[in-house]
Formats: sequence, C-alpha cells, structure tokens
Amino acid sequence: MLDFSTVVGVADALAVGVASAALIVGAGAGVVLYRLVGSRTIGAARTEAEQIKTRAEADARAAAEKARLDAERALLESRKAAEAEIEKERAELREVERRLAKREDIFERKEEALQLKDQTLAKQAEGFRAREERLGQKDAELARVIDEQKEKLHQLAGLSRDQARELLLSRIEDDTRQEAGKLTRQIIGQAELDARNKAREIVLNAIQRTATEVSSESTVRTVAIPSDDIKGRIIGREGRNIRAIEKATGVDIIVDDTPGVIVVSCFDKIRQAVAVESLERLVADGRVHPSRIEEVVEKVRGEIDEKVLKAGKDAVLEVNLRGVHPKVVEAMGKLHYRTSYGQNVLRHSVEVAFLCQIIADQLGLDGAVARRCGFLHDIGKAMDHEMEGGHPKIGMDFARQLGEKEPVLNAIGGHHADIPSTSFYTPIVMAADAVSSARPGARRESMEKYVQRLNELQDIALSFRGVTEAYAIQAGREVRVMIDAANVDDDEAYLIAHQIARRVSQEMTFPGEIRVTVLRETRAIEFAR
Repeated sequence: MLDFSTVVGVADALAVGVASAALIVGAGAGVVLYRLVGSRTIGAARTEAEQIKTRAEADARAAAEKARLDAERALLESRKAAEAEIEKERAELREVERRLAKREDIFERKEEALQLKDQTLAKQAEGFRAREERLGQKDAELARVIDEQKEKLHQLAGLSRDQARELLLSRIEDDTRQEAGKLTRQIIGQAELDARNKAREIVLNAIQRTATEVSSESTVRTVAIPSDDIKGRIIGREGRNIRAIEKATGVDIIVDDTPGVIVVSCFDKIRQAVAVESLERLVADGRVHPSRIEEVVEKVRGEIDEKVLKAGKDAVLEVNLRGVHPKVVEAMGKLHYRTSYGQNVLRHSVEVAFLCQIIADQLGLDGAVARRCGFLHDIGKAMDHEMEGGHPKIGMDFARQLGEKEPVLNAIGGHHADIPSTSFYTPIVMAADAVSSARPGARRESMEKYVQRLNELQDIALSFRGVTEAYAIQAGREVRVMIDAANVDDDEAYLIAHQIARRVSQEMTFPGEIRVTVLRETRAIEFAR
C-alpha cells in the first residue's frame, strides 16, 4: 500500500517539473518574441517576458495542486479496495477454519469407532485362538481314537492296512459308478423332457411342409442301341469313334457283350449328361465319324450349359432368393447333374432351404437368411471335382469371393462341423441337412459300406465292460445291447447307453441318428425232476 508522504513527494516533484517546463517554454517564447519584434525595445520585451513567466508559474502551481489532489483521491480508492480484499480473504479463512473444525470432529468420531472395532476384533481373535486350541486337542484325540479303531478292525477282520485300503477303494469305485449312473440318468432325463417334445414338433412340422423325392440317379448310365450294326458304328474302326467320343466328352464308355446297351461312366454328371445325349443323337442319326462326333458333342454341350443356367435360375426363383450373383446361379445349376448317394444335390439344396426357413421361423430367427444358408450350403459340390479340399471350404471360399455375408459363409463352411459355428443359422443348416439326407428314400448306400457300418456299430457296443451281446437293427438306425445283470445295475445301464451313444457320435459318420437301447434282465432258472 502507498504511503501518504510518498504520494505528496510525488506531487511536489510533478509541480517542480511542471514549473521547469513552464520556464523553458517562457524562455523559448521570449526568444521568439525577441526575434519577431526586433523593432521593440529591450525593456518592453523584458516586461512582457516577466508577464509570461508569472503566468507560467501560476499555471504550474495550479497543475501541481491538481496532481496532488488526484494522487490523494487515487490513494483513498486504493485503500478502500485493499480493505475490501482483506475483508473477503478474512471471510474465506473463517469458512476454511469452520470446515476444518467440522472435519476434525468427524475424524475424531471415526477414530473412536475404529478403536472400538479393534477392541472387538481383538476379543474375537482371542476367542478364535481358544477355539482353535480346543479343536486341535479334539482332532488329536479323534485321530488317536480312529487309529485305535482301525487297529481293532484290522485285528477283527484279519486284513492288513493295504488290503483294507484296496477293499475300501473298490467299494468307493462301485458306489461312484452307481452315483454317476444315477446322475447321468437324471440329467439326460431332464434334458430330454425339456427338449424332446419341442424338437420333435419343429422337425416334424418342417418335414410335413416339405415335399420329398426318392433317389434315382447313379454314376453309371446306359444308352440303348437298337442293333449290333449301330453298335459297330459307335465303336468305329479299331475303336476310333469310341476314343473320339471319350476324348470329346471326358467320360469312360464301356462296350461289352451285353446286347443293346452301351455303358457311360463318369463322376462328373454334366459330362455324363453330355455324353449320353450325344450318343443318343448319334444313334438316332446313324452318321458316326470323328468330325460328326465333335459337332454333336459341341452342340449338346451348349444345350446342357443352357439347361444348367435354367435349372439354377428356376431353383433360385423357387426358393425366392434375391441378389444372387450369376456365377452362383450357374454353380447351383450344375448341382442339378450332381448326386450324393443317389440324391440329387440341387433338389436336396432346395429341400434344405425350406426346412431351414421353417425351423428358423419357429425359433424366432430370420427365415430369409436361413433359407439362403440352406440353399447355398452344398455349392462347393459343383466344383469339388476340379479343386482340392472338401466341398465346405471350397464353397465358402467361392461364396466369399462373390460377396456373400458372414452367416451364409459360416453355414457353408461349417455345416459338417469343419469350422466352429458363429451364428444360429449354422446348426439349423446342419439339422436340416441331416433331416433331408436321412429321410426314407433320400439316399442309397453300397452294400459294403452298409455292412461295414453295422459291424462297426456292434464292435463299439461290445467294447464296454458288462456287455454280452450287441445287435444292429432297423438298417443301422438302432443298436440293441445286452448286459450282464449280475455285474451291472440299472443306473450303470443308463451310463453305458450314454457312453455308447457318445462314442458312436464321435467315431462314426452316419445320416440322421442312431438309437442305443441297453437291455438288462435277470433270469431265474430251476429244473423240476
């Protein structure tokens, strides 16, 4: 804060400065006047200079007085502002002191509560230590009593400690097996009670609303030949016509002693269809030579390509899909000439599409997405004979290149569990695919594979302890297992059935499901003599 004497000193200094400035101005003015009025006398000039000096001094004193008054006024205002600031700071300090006092009271109360809690915990810890000592004494006494009883039991039973342990472990193992069987029976029963009716309702509803057809195609087709003369023309001199047909179509033609037929064999159904149609036209025309063969095969191939596109477009329209890439349409059309165990793959895809939609609708999912997943799930079979790898991966890569979305890609690649499922639509496709493949009349199976599957099913069942006989019945849809009633109780029978079903699911490949039935019976036999 500025002192009053300091302000007065400053004012005096300002007055002196103003007077000096006035003297300088007056001197300057005198010189100017002297030059301007050179004709005047020096006395008149001096008189005028004195007057100017007097006026300047008066002005200087007035300015100094005004400066001093202004300084005093500023000093008073500064003093008032400083006092107000000091008062504000004092009020803030009083508020801070009040808050600190309140917080100090709170801390004191908390400290008292903590001290009380520490005393309580100390008393509890003391009680726990006393209880622990008593428990330790009781444990020692109990261990001593148990050892005495064990020794008495060993003496009474005539068994050593190791023998008794083995007997105890054997009984524990039997009890555990029984408990596991009971628990497995309870869990499976509860799960089946909750899920069986709903699953049966969904699947039956889907099957009833979907049309079915039986398998009819094979990898081998025959072409009727009206006479041996026409067969000779088809064969040609030294077999050149047959070789020309095989080269142009890429199939194997078998001409044997069977009258009236020529066999066409090929895994590619499109090439097989081209070859069969070409042979039928050559047989009807009667003109058979290499150039004619190439001409007919080329024409038939163009017609087959048109049929492929038409079949793909018709299938897409049938399942009501939108935004399908033309290459996808072409690939799906090729499946019209592809079979799996005698089942037409394109019709199978359409059937799976509708099954997926029905199941998804009943589960509250998007039926359009499920229908698209089901329709495209086997698209890889249109090109798996041309590329390495399984048809799920081939189809998934092909669909990804053409812009299909993730749920569809996962359903294509994971409908045989080759990759993990990332959406609800993949398990739906897996279920619909199994339903379509396993329904009666959908597929054919060779006798060798059929017998092999039945033997494998029986061998798995016979590998379990307590199983005496196993029979695969109902074309491999069920396995009947006979167990020894003397060594296996009812609860363990349920456990064996569960374990057999799990091993069959892990080790075998089969359409649909296989029922495992475990039979346990007690026979009482006596002879009357």
